[in-house]
Amino acid sequence: MADDKDVLRDVWFGRIPACFTLSPEETTEREAEPYYLLLPRVSYLTLVTDKVKKHFLRVMKAEDSTEMWFEYEGTPLKWHYPIGVLFDLHASNTALPWNVTVHFKNFPEHDLLHCSYILFCLHSSYAYSVRQDNTDKFDQFWAMNRKLMEYPTDEGGFRYIPFRMYQTMGERPFIQKLFRPVSPEGHTLTLGDLLKELFPAAICAEDEPKRFQVMIHGIEPLLETPIQWLSEHLSHPDNFLHISIIPAPSD
Repeated sequence: MADDKDVLRDVWFGRIPACFTLSPEETTEREAEPYYLLLPRVSYLTLVTDKVKKHFLRVMKAEDSTEMWFEYEGTPLKWHYPIGVLFDLHASNTALPWNVTVHFKNFPEHDLLHCSYILFCLHSSYAYSVRQDNTDKFDQFWAMNRKLMEYPTDEGGFRYIPFRMYQTMGERPFIQKLFRPVSPEGHTLTLGDLLKELFPAAICAEDEPKRFQVMIHGIEPLLETPIQWLSEHLSHPDNFLHISIIPAPSD
């Protein structure tokens, strides 16, 4: 694995400034002040549920606070998607902070999984390692993870690239498939090669307007970037490369 700690650190410590605002549909005893947080891109919203809930319970009655859920401009935010993916999919072309609306009723059963205790514990224990005071955790994590990501030099990369490609268009919310970083002929495959196979609409000719943005951690990597390099340097702590495909903004 290439030892490029600057890139790895940027990924690990990436943050999104967010403003949590209580929905006007909620019943409160007095006006609710917004709640500001820096959200780790590689973590999950379950990490902040306790903090946000405690903040807004100060102005609500306990009986009025049922199951909490988050929404951005009418779209419920999925618990099991990384925070960075949620932002890139829904708000990457908007001004900061990210304005997230907090709800305590009318849970969208058809759009969200319930944030059950098991799911909460799973994501919270995983997210513990990406808290804000975690320089030591970064070094500890990569000392171990580097061993998991080693591969024989004569193979030129991993056997398969663990990735998930998200989209807001179409019936399939994400694509996950086996993909090798090297072709049978021994050629290094790129992000563009992955897109050609799984989402060819994201590839456009030079004389065509761009229809889609391909985002990883809030940036648009060059399509010529080797998929092996992306996997080694831009994967989340789960060792998956999370790729978001969104419509290109219209000028």
